[in-house]
Amino acid sequence: MNEAFAWESVLHRDPSADDHILYGVKTTGIYCRPSCPSRRPKRDNVAFFSSSEAAERAGFRACQRCRPNRAKSENRAVARARAYIDSHVADLSEERITLERLGEQAGLSPYHLQRKFKELVGLTPAQYIRARKSERLKDELKRGETVSRATFGAGYGSSSRVYDDASARLGMTPATYRRGGAGTQIDYVIADTSLGTLLVGATDRGVCAVTLGDSAESLEAALEGEYPAAALKRVAASTSALGVWVEEIVDSIDGQRARPDVPIDVQASAFQWKVWRELQKIPFGETRSYGEIANAIGSPKAVRAVASACANNRVAVVIPCHRVVRQSGSLGGYRWGVARKEQLLAKERAMREQSTS
Repeated sequence: MNEAFAWESVLHRDPSADDHILYGVKTTGIYCRPSCPSRRPKRDNVAFFSSSEAAERAGFRACQRCRPNRAKSENRAVARARAYIDSHVADLSEERITLERLGEQAGLSPYHLQRKFKELVGLTPAQYIRARKSERLKDELKRGETVSRATFGAGYGSSSRVYDDASARLGMTPATYRRGGAGTQIDYVIADTSLGTLLVGATDRGVCAVTLGDSAESLEAALEGEYPAAALKRVAASTSALGVWVEEIVDSIDGQRARPDVPIDVQASAFQWKVWRELQKIPFGETRSYGEIANAIGSPKAVRAVASACANNRVAVVIPCHRVVRQSGSLGGYRWGVARKEQLLAKERAMREQSTS
């Protein structure tokens, strides 16, 4: 920390420094925010800290006027709760993070924290904890840890719990995921469309991949990268049951069909599914902003989380994330290229105008 800058912030009671600077007064044993209205101490009696935890470890107690151990705003309160969860994921097998404990960390009542967390993050604290544990489990398995070690490292208290979560989030058991999808059969079709090369992959439960690109090789490499040990088999659309689904998807790409009626076998978080279901409600030929989707799912401040859910959509057109644009009306991003997004929307608008004329 630049202590000269920190001291200037204290002298000028700079509120912009409150988020990253705290100072303790050695003669009183109290620590404050730079903006605290209390009398300025002598420089020789001051120690600086970057967090309330660090100040308290050094033996200081929180000021009762500026309350530096509490968030100054609801946004920062949620950020503190989220940071606490992130830093304690590995310990969750030994202790349970309750709303009461998170409320103490954030400086909000448990009820208020639950409501604001859902509004800003798009998930409840409990859902966020499960998501972080699932992400950590994936990381542990990808690093080559055994299932038992990965289970402990991800914060699961029992093997039955990790397998329950895995079926909902990984789409397969942890052992299978660790082996790169070994034992999973995925048939796929490569087809040419007006927007480039199309790959449609499916398990025995439904479509698991719909991707657009410039070459079959790049699309096949991406599919193999996700499931390097799965049994991948390229089949001909004309001789496979998968061909019917491919035909519906191609019709949608060409603006001939509002939404392909195909089963989906894509695993995701509860929040992602919530967003995707809302995307499927957008009428053919129309668009919605990321903010409108966030409002529709009851999480008006989770705009970035909505955008992230759109970016993680692995089944193009089936889940029509191309119909989501920025508040200004500009297209925003698209996993398969903004040019393709623009063409998809243009085709849909043209077809809708024809059908209503």
